[in-house]
Amino acid sequence: MMEGELSLPVVLRHLVAEACSLVDARYGALGVLSESGTTLDQFLTVGLDPDEEFAIGPRPSGRGVLGTLIIDAKPLRLSNISESPDSYGFPTGHPAMKSFLGVPVRVRGEVYGNLYLTDKKDAPEFSAEDEATAVTLAMAAGIAIENARLHGVARDHTLTEDRDRIARDLHDTVIQRLFAVGLSLQGTARLVERPEVARRIGDAIDKLDETIRHLRTAIFNLEMTINHDGFRRMVFDLLHEMTPVIGAVPHVTFTGLVDTAVSGVVADHALATLREALTNVSKHAGASHVAVTVAAGEELRLVVVDDGRGMGGAGADGRGLRNMRTRAERMGGSLELGTSREGGTRLIWRIPLGKIGDEPERV
Repeated sequence: MMEGELSLPVVLRHLVAEACSLVDARYGALGVLSESGTTLDQFLTVGLDPDEEFAIGPRPSGRGVLGTLIIDAKPLRLSNISESPDSYGFPTGHPAMKSFLGVPVRVRGEVYGNLYLTDKKDAPEFSAEDEATAVTLAMAAGIAIENARLHGVARDHTLTEDRDRIARDLHDTVIQRLFAVGLSLQGTARLVERPEVARRIGDAIDKLDETIRHLRTAIFNLEMTINHDGFRRMVFDLLHEMTPVIGAVPHVTFTGLVDTAVSGVVADHALATLREALTNVSKHAGASHVAVTVAAGEELRLVVVDDGRGMGGAGADGRGLRNMRTRAERMGGSLELGTSREGGTRLIWRIPLGKIGDEPERV
């Protein structure tokens, strides 16, 4: 069965997506600094299509514009950008941009990373109002990161009296700060003139309220975070995120040394494939039961089975399946699509694991 813990990548990706929506940005990203503050521990993007994901290079190094956001810890807006993004310190292959809005992610003066948005859709540059909105969402991101690190402390002190203390700290500090962010967003909404933006801010406040409810559950279930790092954890996080979209709680089974065998670029492509497969289920299946199997041996095999009505001709030739097939073939694997015993769809995606962690050849 799926676990119910709130996932940091899921929360951060939602915040980036919300920021893009509120300020009408085509592309957004959030970089999370490692606890040492010297490298990026996570780099989450919103707005890239699969081809752009393949083309984009390594994570930003913390130099250029993004490094400035961390060092100066002040919001930054740029417009009329004519040079290529890599000249500003962005990863190779980053989509071209004409406008930029970046804000530091920090809590109590400590910088945790940065949130940036590019290419405002309806104007040549981002406004001061956009900046205020991004700063507020960056506050929420900082609180989420701090909360996740408190959970890390909880994992190290499970089944001890410290667990109760940490739970109290989460309740007395993190939840109260999320309430403060919600109040700040409400204040921002009163300053906004466009009704559609005010509605979007209202939606963001509702999502913060939902986050608080999930967090309260997580406080009393800290033991669920024990010994669940690696690819297995990533799969649980993705299934947790996709459950409302699918309309059914997936059942997941793991076989083999999944956490040991699957990492790096292999994990990235496998998770992207699983997301695409589950999205197809939500669009075409009308399923009441979805089962996911992840098996790691000489190959990594993802199997997604549902009891829906199948994808039909449109789904079988759709862009999602082409993306999944392309990912498999670029890594020396394959994709099979058939009918499940329940009459729904059975998808099998497999790639060899002979050279774990190697960058696949790109075509």
